[in-house]
Amino acid sequence: MNGASLSPTKSIMLSEDVDRCAAQNDDERQRLLSNGNGRIPTGYTTSQPMPFFEQVYRSQPQMSNMIPTGQMITKSYSVNADGSLSYLTPLQLGRHELYEMVPFAAVFGMQQKERNITKAFANYAADMDTLEAAQQIYNRTKRHLTAAELSSRKHHSELFLLEELEVDTVVITTPLMFALFMAGISQFLVGYNTSVMNSPSSVVFKGHTTFQWSLAVAVFAIGGPFGAIAAGKVVDSRGRRSSMGIVIYLFLLGSLVQTFAMDLFCITVARFIIGFASGFSSVLVPIYLGELAPPTLRGTLGTLTQFCLVIGIFVSDLLAFPFANEQSWRILFSVTGLGALVQIICYPFLIESPRWLLSHDPKSINARHIIKKLRGLRYEHEVEMEAAHFISASHVQACDNNDDHTSSGIAFVSMLMDKQVRRLLICSLVLQMAQQFCGINAVFYYSTMLFDGVLDSPLLGTTLVAGVNVLATYAALRLMENTNRRTLLLWSAGGMLVSSIALVICLLGYFSKFSSLFWVIAYVSFFEIGLGPIPWLIVAEMFEARYVATAMSVSCQLNWACNFIVGLVFPYLQESLGAFSFVPFAAVLFMTLIFVLIFLPETKGTTPEELRDEIARNLSAFLATSHDTTYEDHSSSAGNPIDVEWRRAMDDLRRQEELDMLRGAYNYGFQHIDLNHLAVESDWRTYVAGELDRIDK
Repeated sequence: MNGASLSPTKSIMLSEDVDRCAAQNDDERQRLLSNGNGRIPTGYTTSQPMPFFEQVYRSQPQMSNMIPTGQMITKSYSVNADGSLSYLTPLQLGRHELYEMVPFAAVFGMQQKERNITKAFANYAADMDTLEAAQQIYNRTKRHLTAAELSSRKHHSELFLLEELEVDTVVITTPLMFALFMAGISQFLVGYNTSVMNSPSSVVFKGHTTFQWSLAVAVFAIGGPFGAIAAGKVVDSRGRRSSMGIVIYLFLLGSLVQTFAMDLFCITVARFIIGFASGFSSVLVPIYLGELAPPTLRGTLGTLTQFCLVIGIFVSDLLAFPFANEQSWRILFSVTGLGALVQIICYPFLIESPRWLLSHDPKSINARHIIKKLRGLRYEHEVEMEAAHFISASHVQACDNNDDHTSSGIAFVSMLMDKQVRRLLICSLVLQMAQQFCGINAVFYYSTMLFDGVLDSPLLGTTLVAGVNVLATYAALRLMENTNRRTLLLWSAGGMLVSSIALVICLLGYFSKFSSLFWVIAYVSFFEIGLGPIPWLIVAEMFEARYVATAMSVSCQLNWACNFIVGLVFPYLQESLGAFSFVPFAAVLFMTLIFVLIFLPETKGTTPEELRDEIARNLSAFLATSHDTTYEDHSSSAGNPIDVEWRRAMDDLRRQEELDMLRGAYNYGFQHIDLNHLAVESDWRTYVAGELDRIDK
């Protein structure tokens, strides 16, 4: 065995001598850097990847000659129980942690969690590097580094790792852009169809009853939960790409039926089909983008798709100005079909999720080909490492360790059996009910009806509300980065409660009716900073990564069911209660305030110290086992006592070899070994020979 160091952080920074030598060879160093994130230079053929800074050494023999042997930065590795080595750089370890700790879901507002994990690992690795560097320098010079030198070294090391780990946030490949474009259109159509029935209620097939129209509106939310249930099964069995094709054709079919409808019944059927597609899309899009995007981009992509949804609501209201009339209302319904046609044109460029492919065949060549295009990789060892990240994270995030693609039913039962997880699940479901029963979709479905007789132009009021909704979504994103979730929920529910009461007072005539527009806008704005995004974000923050997909699916189904109830019931509330139609929503908001105050735990994020401790525990277990190059499932053996003991033995052997090298007594295999010098004080040969003689006698 060579004298390699066990620590995964030795290759983070060079010693002062190496930096001086690297400066003399800047041109060659820049060429290596251009290979991308410390990757192996062309021509290096070993089956194991080298850490980046060792590549610099080996590519420049003159540098190796200028550096004393004891100062060479050695490889980082973990030792398997069979004695084989698994090479991992600090950057690879950091990506490994991100893949395992960030769920495979693109969720609005999850960027802060991703940054916290990245910073925690970089800080942890920088501390380890600084301690090791201080020890190396002391062994060489018998001088301790000053506090300023230690601080400077840690700062530079931490910045280096942060830049490398966050490179995925600024580099987006063409396949990922196409996937985002397709997913964005799907979510745009979900938002568009949420509000498209708002404006033309008085011009589409006149003479309909309140029940007929409210059913046509609300049946959209009946199709939603059925679509969400179907998505959970189809996405796993048919794949993410094929499921996206199903969504596209469902939107196209629903649009055709709605555009060429002969009566309101046809529109009702079309709304069910579109609702089914919308529910299907709500489950598929976060999973699909979450599995394609690197961990540091999942929150960003989730935020972009949320913006697509609220922009869809806004566009439907804008298009109502020229088309919400008896001659042109069918054009409003045809927009969904146009969006689906654009998706059909782009569909051939859509790629399958590599995680889904690897879950069915860990040795899939197609998955590796997709990973190479998706991440913009150049070398086979990089592709294998990325595939290993997918496989390892999939196993960690599976509820059943014997199956990486655990069914949602097994996962849901597992959640119910765990008392602590069950409590979190109840909190999540209560928030989903509060999100719908607070009455927000009564505004998006029926705001034109609500403003009728209150404003001279109900459509203008509806459009203003939708525009403010887009701006409030951006404000919510900024607030969520620095504010606790419970605080935002309390402000949101409290602000909506006050706005509801004020709206009722305005509708009763105590204030000018025009002021009711202000309170509706305030109502929507307060919704977007708390009850809008946080019930979804809180799922990704409350649960372990392995429970996130199941919790999302269950939450989505309940959300759609409550959505249907509100859409169906609100017209009757308005007819029977008149100006008091928002009082039931105010009661729900009051109960939500009480629930958040008493029962809901804070989920804004684990503190940096807690994240560092978790990363340290994870890496201790991870480095005790092999990096799974055969793609068999060894994750359950993390921390196995045999592996740990073997690693300690290899560590002791390494230290002994290094000590022999320093004393000049290390046998590199070129010297004759004198067996007489191998005897210890007890002379074991004499003892064994005596025992053998005794046995013979």
